[in-house]
Amino acid sequence: MLQEVKRTTLTMKEAAEYLGISYWLINQLAKRKQIPCSKVGGKFLFRVKALDEYLTQKEQASVQ
Repeated sequence: MLQEVKRTTLTMKEAAEYLGISYWLINQLAKRKQIPCSKVGGKFLFRVKALDEYLTQKEQASVQ
């Protein structure tokens, strides 16, 4: 019996949708190394957990 593999990463398009921002903006943030991601085989991948932590940091910084 095969175990189902659960993805923990998002493509750039999926990450943009997850964050509610444009593809262009997430592309710029990734290229400028301003958002956590990994480049694998020429593609940027984003871990959901890292994106959640990134949002938390941005929220905390906005009220300080």
